[in-house]
Amino acid sequence: MSQTSNKKPVRVGISIGDINGIGPEIILKTFSDNRILDFVTPVIYGSASLLSAHRKSLDLTAMTHTNLEDGMELKSKTLYIKKCWDKDPILNIGKETPEGGEFAIKSLKAATDDLAGSKIDVLVTAPINKHNVQSTDFNFPGHTEFLAKLSNVDNALMLMVADKLRVAVVSGHIPLKDVAKNLSKEKIVESLSQLNESLVKDFGITRPKIAVLGLNPHAGDNGVIGDEEKEIIIPAIGEAKGKGLMAFGPYSADGFFGSSVYTHYDGILAMYHDQGLVPFKSLSFGNGVNYTAGLPIVRTSPDHGTGFDIAGKNEASESSFRNALYLALDIYRKREEYKELNSNPLQKQK
Repeated sequence: MSQTSNKKPVRVGISIGDINGIGPEIILKTFSDNRILDFVTPVIYGSASLLSAHRKSLDLTAMTHTNLEDGMELKSKTLYIKKCWDKDPILNIGKETPEGGEFAIKSLKAATDDLAGSKIDVLVTAPINKHNVQSTDFNFPGHTEFLAKLSNVDNALMLMVADKLRVAVVSGHIPLKDVAKNLSKEKIVESLSQLNESLVKDFGITRPKIAVLGLNPHAGDNGVIGDEEKEIIIPAIGEAKGKGLMAFGPYSADGFFGSSVYTHYDGILAMYHDQGLVPFKSLSFGNGVNYTAGLPIVRTSPDHGTGFDIAGKNEASESSFRNALYLALDIYRKREEYKELNSNPLQKQK
């Protein structure tokens, strides 16, 4: 994390995730060390009593917090909890329940409302279960699609980050059988442009080098194992280069990640979810961060799911969540620096 204590703490909204998963646990563990309040003013969207129930079941240290009421001004070195419901649900820790999804979305919507109203600066989301959140009010495959819709962005970019390893995917949460027919030159060029812009504005890389993976085994072997590389991916790389992007490939995914080649690039664009996320999580699981690039807001999340199998057992590591928090702060600062550096210092004379 590049934060320094002399900077004003960033106001971070935190959605609690599935109330029966490990979200509350990793939140509690992260803020058990109050030194983190030197960098961030956190607002947890849920309820103090629900977090207290998790804390007691896990025998965790109590957190000092302030209940956030409407109209209150956030103060530094303070942890806030904003109650998002009138009555707490019955907890079934470790179980997928309808209430788990319902209250996860109540938390998420309260946080995004405050983000839209500039009451917080960035959003960090604890994991949700993609099945039990589905309803007439929330019909999205995940956070990425929901936030894109909320931000009036057609296609946000899922970007997985662990130190200098940054992997984006062209197609996110869609069935594997639909991947090829959803690929197009235009979509790949758009994803490359989004990734390049994010690497510049959000990560401070002046001329990012981007590796592009092929779709088929061996990147198609010159058409022997598929035509998508020749007909779609290579033309997309050519067009991106024509726009001034430093894009290279297509690379065969197995050899690319199986060697050290991936370390030579600032960003990697995979064609579909598992092609990018399987090697990413194999290399960095427990420390990676899911970042939604291409949005006017900053949103990060840990790189794991709800962890129902270990929920309530005091086994969940907060490392990925803490890294998500730090990355949100870093990106927010980078964006501020980028705006400042690219603003016109010469004002028109009156």
